[in-house]
Parts: sequence; structure tokens; C-alpha cells
Amino acid sequence: MLALALLPFALFVALLFFSKSKLLWSSLITFAVTAILVFFFWHMRIEIMFTSVNKGIAIASDIFLIIFGAVFFLETLQNAHIIRRLCVYLETFSKDYRIQILLLAWLLESFLEGTAGFGTPLTIVAPLLVGIGLAPIQALVVTLLGNSTAGIFGAVGTPIRTGFASLPITNVPMYAALINVIGFMVPIFMLWTITRSQNDAKKQFLEALPFAIVSGFAFVIPSVLFVYFGQEFATIFGAVTGIFIMLLCIKLHIFTPPVIRTLKDEHLTHDTMPLYKVFVPYGLLIFLMIAGKIIFTSFNPGFAFILAAIPVLLFWSPAERGVDHAERGLHKSVTLRSLLATSIKRSWEPFVVIAAVSAMVQLMINSGQNSANLPSLLDVMTKNLAHSFLPLFAPIIGAFGSFITGSTTISNIMFGSFLKKAAESAGYGVSLILALQLVGAAAGNMISLADVLPAQAVVGLSGKEREVIKKVLLPCLIYTGLVGIVGLIVIQWMR
Repeated sequence: MLALALLPFALFVALLFFSKSKLLWSSLITFAVTAILVFFFWHMRIEIMFTSVNKGIAIASDIFLIIFGAVFFLETLQNAHIIRRLCVYLETFSKDYRIQILLLAWLLESFLEGTAGFGTPLTIVAPLLVGIGLAPIQALVVTLLGNSTAGIFGAVGTPIRTGFASLPITNVPMYAALINVIGFMVPIFMLWTITRSQNDAKKQFLEALPFAIVSGFAFVIPSVLFVYFGQEFATIFGAVTGIFIMLLCIKLHIFTPPVIRTLKDEHLTHDTMPLYKVFVPYGLLIFLMIAGKIIFTSFNPGFAFILAAIPVLLFWSPAERGVDHAERGLHKSVTLRSLLATSIKRSWEPFVVIAAVSAMVQLMINSGQNSANLPSLLDVMTKNLAHSFLPLFAPIIGAFGSFITGSTTISNIMFGSFLKKAAESAGYGVSLILALQLVGAAAGNMISLADVLPAQAVVGLSGKEREVIKKVLLPCLIYTGLVGIVGLIVIQWMR
């Protein structure tokens, strides 16, 4: 029974990493095998299967809109040369590429995670890193690394509020914030990633190491402090505090590298676009995302991307001298059709992959509704975890949930109730075990397929999922492993 329950995951990993099949085919084949498994062996009712698949497609459709909107927004900004000009203004803070990347991929990405979440920070930051001079695959790896620590509170506390709904969460935010101090090492992983390809890699790494360490603590420590005022804003105010601290360090030349390193021979110094035209689209995007979450019960960030792109398309696009109003309108119409075509082209394959994976997950969750009186596949896989090593396994389970679902929140929904039961059976504090799972789920976002695909699309890559995941797998394992070890130590100390 356990072997059958593990078969879909084993098959998926084997297809993707050993047979080197494309992610599209790996996900479709795994979905088909899961459907056969739950129908012929679990005797799952056909109407429940259809309902599960439809829910998976609905989840994918929601994510499709995010991917489409993000690509449309970024293609529009690229067309208006805004991304290039943002990199110009970034140099006014520091010309050192290591400092620029840590400010963007660690602190700005954390802030965006706290306000928007759902993978959108990657799609905003990754193109900026390419603009600085990183290779697209490096930019993708760095942004995935940054797609971790801030995820414990996600978009205004959603992973806890929604993911652990109806579960006892009184101490979960504080436990999670304290354990998540381990996340200070993420900027170190980033620094190693961006310097290892340089000729003097070790020297460049060590020069910026103090800045990376301080920037790590500049976010995680304030997040612990702000969680006392509410989990919804711990990430937001933690990131804002971190940005202020690190800009002050740059201004006072504290902890900054002694030698300025750049990735480009020439700096982008000639520019005529006003500063407000560079930052207004991003400010409008963040405003729309926050407003959407406040005003609407259910709000898709994809709408915010599309709405924020419209004024750029209408007013920010480069005007051609000597071209009359009618011709300019025609040019904008052609540009719009081109942007829409590009956005759809880059979005359809991620949609199919996410639909297949989400449908597979829903089949596994709902497989307990069967005529064979068997527990669900998930219950079969996890029924033997109520023992002394549960604190070690809890973050690994959380990370695995994020890997296959692409969401800290959904990972919590999948495994929260089970881990609560396992904690009670083992005599452990439920809040601590849920906190360990939450931190692990946030770390698992590094290898989330649902996040890899949109970010890959906006930097113009395709079919690099295997290579990218291999590059972030070790940091993810180190992160979750340390979280598990801390969990074991705390459990023993509390007894």
C-alpha cells in the first residue's frame, strides 16, 4: 500500500531528474498514473475524481492569470525601457553588483512577498537582476533563493490564517518567526551563487560576506519583533526595516565591500526619463495588490499586473518624433497585440504543467473518498510519522508540499491536520510542530515548480527546470535540515 502511495512522487522525480523528460511530459504522465491508481486500486468514485480534476484546473487557471499578467507587465516595461532605467537609478545607491542584487533579491523580494505573495515577487525581481548583468539562469536561481524566508507569513499572513484554518495557531506565528531566524543564511547562498562564476570567486565572496550576513539579520530579527503586533505585517515591516538599515550601512560605508565590483564594463549613465516614470508602475502595482486584498475577498494579482501595465502602454512607451497621432495610435495597437501574443505564448505551458500537478494533488487529497474503505494516499504515506523524529520530518513534509503545490498556504492545508494529529499522538506541542512545518514549507518555495515556471517565463528561459532545481536543492536541504535539527533540540528542551 505504501509503495503504491509513493509511486506518483517516485515516478515524477524519476522522469524529471533521471530520464530527463520535459516538465510538461513528466507532469502529464504522473497525473495519468495517479488517476489510474486511485480509480483501479483505491476505487475512488468517478464524480469525486472529476471534482478533484476540476479543482486542479481551477487552481491552475488562477495561476495562469498571474503568469500572463506578470509577463504582460514586464514585457510592457521592457518595451518602454523602464527596466533598463531602473537599473540606472539603482546605481545611485551602489555600483557594486553584489549589493544591488542583495537589495533586490533579498529585501525587496521579501517586501513584495509580504504585500503580494503568490510567486509575484520573483516575476518582478528576476528581470531586474538580468538588467544588472546576471545571466538569466543565475537571476532565476537567486530569486528562487529569495522566495523562501518571507514565505512564513506570505501575503499579509495568508499561510497561517488560511493554511491552518480551524487549527490551534495561538503560538505558531511566534515559534515560526523565532525558528525562521535560520533564514539569515539565504543572502549568503545568494552571494555564493552570483560570485562563484567569477575568476576571483573566493575573493569577491569574502569581500561582500559581512554585508550579506548583516542584511540577513536586518530582515529576520525585525520580523520577530513585529510579529508581536500581528502576523499580517511582520514580513512587510521587517523588510522595510531591513531596507532602511542596509541603505544606512551603504551610506555610512559600514559592512560594504572594500572594492566595487560590476558585471558590466560601462555604467548606464545617459538617461532622460524622469524618476517618477520609472517607479510609478511598480508603486501602482503594489498599491493595486494591497487594495485588491483589502477590498475583495478573493483577488488575483494577475489583474494588478495587467492594470498597472495599461498606463505604461498608453503614456510611457517611447514616442517617435515626426509621427502623427493616428500613426502613433496604430503603433500602440500593434505593440499591444505583440505583447498579448508573447504573454500567451509564455503562459500556456506553465498552465498545463500546473493544472496536471494540481489535479494530481487533489486526487491524492480526496482519494480517501472511495468504495474500498482505504485511507487517502496522503494518509498512507504519513501514518507512521507519529514518533520521536516528527520534529525533523515536519519541515521536510512542509517543503515537499510546497515543491509539488507551489504554495506555502496549500502545503499547510494539505499536511496541517495530519501533523496536528501526529503531534498529539507523539505528545508534542501542536503549535511547535505546525511552526516547523510552516518554516519548512517556506523554504520549499525555493524548489517550487509553480514558481520556477513563471519566473523562467519572464526572463526568457524555457526547459531549464531541472537545471534550476538542482542549483537550489542543496540550499533548500540545508535550510530544512537545520530547521529540523532546531526542532529536535527545542522539543527535548521543552520536555
